Amino acid sequence: MSNVNPSATTSQISMSQEILNAHNQYRAEVGVTPLTWSETLANHAQEWADYLASLGGKLEHSQNTGEGENLWMGSSGYFSYTQMIESFGNEKQYFVDGIFPDVSSTGEWQDVGHYTQVVWSNTTEVGCAIVRVNGNDILVCRYNPPGNFIGQRPF
Repeated sequence: MSNVNPSATTSQISMSQEILNAHNQYRAEVGVTPLTWSETLANHAQEWADYLASLGGKLEHSQNTGEGENLWMGSSGYFSYTQMIESFGNEKQYFVDGIFPDVSSTGEWQDVGHYTQVVWSNTTEVGCAIVRVNGNDILVCRYNPPGNFIGQRPF
């Protein structure tokens, strides 16, 4: 069952479904509940993506939103939505089971932070948006509730 807005265009539905499927593949691998798509989070992500575009494509995390956030940037039109999410998932190669922030074989939680947000067991919703600027696509994904809390296990 899809949890996307029925009034959304076909391209929006395929984008959101592909992104949702890619997230949920990683969540299934670790046995946590699948995410659902949130239009509210997608709208917040679009607002931030538009802001990043106004900066000329500089990647910068938002502050104090109460939402988790993953950012990605790559050459426009070159990557599928699945490949964009795979860039987060590829961080699992450095993941070690533990209590956050001690979850990375490199000793730096930032090396797995995108991945842990994707699979964070308390997170239930995701919404993402894309903007093109200066030959690049910028993907912003927002998560509710946010993950990566110190002293907690990711899953």
